[in-house]
Amino acid sequence: LVPLIYMVFLTLLLLFLALFPGAFNCCMKISDEIPKGILRRVEMFEIQKADGLCHLEAVILYIEGRKFCVSPRIRKVKIWMKKNKHKIPRRKRHGRKRRKIKNIKKKEKKR
Repeated sequence: LVPLIYMVFLTLLLLFLALFPGAFNCCMKISDEIPKGILRRVEMFEIQKADGLCHLEAVILYIEGRKFCVSPRIRKVKIWMKKNKHKIPRRKRHGRKRRKIKNIKKKEKKR
């Protein structure tokens, strides 16, 4: 009976993680100040909305594999985001793009 309970719990946990992948990736605290040197080293950033699973508006800055959560209301951050729009990660397209296949016919030489 105990292994069955563990299997049900594990199945429900995996189902939850599959349905809500961002549930454990939300910023829970944000900083209201940020040193300018940090902004120079940012590799990419994301904007976290206060809807769905995340209950806090934040800008997530990625620096050397680490994540920093800052307030989107900081003036320095607003100005920096406008200048660095290229650092927003691109969303993956759903579905496959079909490639055009060119049929190249080889001419047979007559002998």
